[in-house]
Amino acid sequence: MNKLSIIDRMTVKVKNYTTGLTSLLSVLIVCLYSCTCGTEQEINSTEIAGNHPIVLDKPASHFFEGAVLGNGGMGVIVRTFPDAIYFHFGHNNVWDIRIAENNREKIGTFEDIFQRVKALPQEMKSVYKDKFFKDYIEMVQENYNKLYPRPFPCGTVLLGFDRRETELLGHNLNIANGQCKIKLKHKEQTFFLEVFADMEEDKLRFRLVNENNEPVASLFNRFRVVPDPHVPRDIPEYKNIVTETTLGFTQVLPYLEPDKYNPTGHPKDKAFRLEAKINAEITGGVHYNTAGIARPLRTLEKYIVKNEAPFVGCISLKEGLASEVNNLNEPLNVDNKTFETAKANSVDIWKSYWDKSGVILADKELEATWYRNLYFMNCAVKEGVTCPGLFANWSFGNIGTAWHGDYHMNYNTQQPFWLTFSSNHLEKNLPYVDMIHKLLPVSRAWAKDYYKMRGAFFPHSAYPVDMTLHPYPSPEWGWEVFETPWSVQGLWWHYVYSGDLDFLRQQAFEPIKDAVLFLVDYMKRDDAHGQQWGDDCYHIFPSVPPELYGIQPGFLHNYDTQADLTLAKFIFKAFIEAVNVLGNKEQNAELITEVETILTKIPDYSTVTSDRYGEIYTSVPNETDKIVYNCPANLMHVFPGEEYGIDAPKDVYQKLVNTLNAHQNEGGNDIVFLSIIAARLGKLDVERFKRQIRYATLVNGTTTDKVMQVGGRYSDLGEYDFMAHMGIWFENFALPAVINECLMQSYDGKIRLFPNWNKKVDASFSNIRAAGAFLVNCTLKNGNIQHFSILSEKGKPCTIVNPFPQHSVKLYRNGKKAELLKGDIIQFQTEANERIEIKRGNKI
Repeated sequence: MNKLSIIDRMTVKVKNYTTGLTSLLSVLIVCLYSCTCGTEQEINSTEIAGNHPIVLDKPASHFFEGAVLGNGGMGVIVRTFPDAIYFHFGHNNVWDIRIAENNREKIGTFEDIFQRVKALPQEMKSVYKDKFFKDYIEMVQENYNKLYPRPFPCGTVLLGFDRRETELLGHNLNIANGQCKIKLKHKEQTFFLEVFADMEEDKLRFRLVNENNEPVASLFNRFRVVPDPHVPRDIPEYKNIVTETTLGFTQVLPYLEPDKYNPTGHPKDKAFRLEAKINAEITGGVHYNTAGIARPLRTLEKYIVKNEAPFVGCISLKEGLASEVNNLNEPLNVDNKTFETAKANSVDIWKSYWDKSGVILADKELEATWYRNLYFMNCAVKEGVTCPGLFANWSFGNIGTAWHGDYHMNYNTQQPFWLTFSSNHLEKNLPYVDMIHKLLPVSRAWAKDYYKMRGAFFPHSAYPVDMTLHPYPSPEWGWEVFETPWSVQGLWWHYVYSGDLDFLRQQAFEPIKDAVLFLVDYMKRDDAHGQQWGDDCYHIFPSVPPELYGIQPGFLHNYDTQADLTLAKFIFKAFIEAVNVLGNKEQNAELITEVETILTKIPDYSTVTSDRYGEIYTSVPNETDKIVYNCPANLMHVFPGEEYGIDAPKDVYQKLVNTLNAHQNEGGNDIVFLSIIAARLGKLDVERFKRQIRYATLVNGTTTDKVMQVGGRYSDLGEYDFMAHMGIWFENFALPAVINECLMQSYDGKIRLFPNWNKKVDASFSNIRAAGAFLVNCTLKNGNIQHFSILSEKGKPCTIVNPFPQHSVKLYRNGKKAELLKGDIIQFQTEANERIEIKRGNKI
């Protein structure tokens, strides 16, 4: 091997070298050292991200064609027309915060409803045939049928121009730094409107430049601010802001419902203020309709008075309590110096983000998927800001408000945060953690008041508003028991991947314990354990498999779902490990005994024999092999249960592969979820995965939820892309997690390299995070691993599957040769902040 060859587009850290010849010699020495002794090599992720811009060479007249910008709180869609540029605003913190909590006294208790359903004759086709149950379901769904709460679109700002002189040609979004350039042709010259979301403040900044990137005067003639056209009529009217250079409005978001709201306001009312300013005078005027009749411009619409100053603008979005927002009077600076400073700061913030991890893939389509979705994630999530709902911080009209744009705890809310662990962006998981803590009071109250049990039962649907009642207590969905352990699983993963004991102690342990307390009480009930079952197991009954069946007479498919069993086992084991790690075993001795007893007596997973595929797992007992699933409910013990994977016992592995081959999925909830499962088994067809991404990817680069087949809930003549119109699907930003699982797996404590990767396809990755608080770097080139190193953040024992079969392994610790190890599984102790390189040894 040529020891001077460096992997394409990789850079080496070089510190403290002087200029001239000495500098060149120093660089050469460092390069030689890195190739021979394994000094850390880092991928320049900023540079590679810049190779995957999202480009459109025509006006983006549809919302889902526009450039997607954001700073983690504020979200902006840059939409372009042949005669104007539109900026649509949203924010994770801005919601219609009203909430209906009627019928509290009518909901009753779990035991009340359980006994009602238990009494229904098994031969009844549906619980809805029972009048009481039908009326009950309608009553408990009444609150959710209100239009609020929901994300509240924050309005639009428009820059218009004269088509006789100016033509809009398209846009280029550089995902490396969040800079969008809108290309315009004006009087045979090319100009660009530079636009970016300020990463430090909730502001959108823009300026006009020529081909030489020199600021130039405005070619725009019209300036308008448009409050959202679907503002509910039962909230206070917005108030206009009009000055010589500024247009905007403030909108109050009432705390109380319309029949309870006092026009004088409420101390908990919220509000937002959208204010746009340009460095040009704006003036009133008229426009002419098709009859040639002059009409005055609208109140928040002005003409731009031409001047020779370089065109610069800023749009500010302020949000918070109405009492504070209404009193804001912050000046907006719209000079070139302010623009340049904010731009430089935002570029630095993006670089810091990209420096966390990176990949270089010979497969450029997968590489683009990795970087683009991590870009969207950074636009959508930020520590200290409300956790995003289904459609994150992008909304306009009714776009982004389906299902209230809320938290669905049966996969949708958890999925986007799966990428935070392996991609080394743990900071992006913190909004999820905050959300779980905000749900704890209502979850504990529901466990106590409705179930008469300890701990917490997390709701199926939830909002980032003041809740005192389960928003969707319908048994059809609200009895999905697995949602409780699933809700807190991400807190345990945060500890597993970070090794942060303070986090475990202060933020993860109590919610996990609450979930365990509820599960123990639920599984120890007389109805879930006893002679009537014909065994001594602790059953999870009743429950509902994800996205299937609902509640049935006789509870045919309402017990021991795979989702319930695997996630209960996961959180039970996590609790026991947490207690051991934190050293509080004595304080939790009784609960530990209960958990350990239940773990020894949990029912087996149900299976069925398929004529075509052999024995396969089912999502619930009594299920056939012909079910078309909405999410991979019969493979959840692979993921997120993490019981089985590529090294499962031979007989189990065969059933898992049979199940994967037999699995039918109608689409929507599968592109990330099912793909991770397949990768964990080493069976993901990467080319097919790429084709599905292509099928579901919109013009703006985001991947939507699309139907894949009929036979489940969808019909032959239905629109396969009906979900694409609902909003930008935040959950699918987790696509990089699938790629990470193909490159490296560590969920069971063993680091495996390229477990689902074609070794003929070159690949490198940097700082992919492994369980145990390890950052892993590896390069695969020409079918061989040429560089493999691990940074141990916490000094934990490390276990790897030998990446050099039938060879010994040489360890280099902080650049110095250390142990020689042998075996298929390599284990060694590490120290905190120790860099270890693993190299091929002699053949055994």
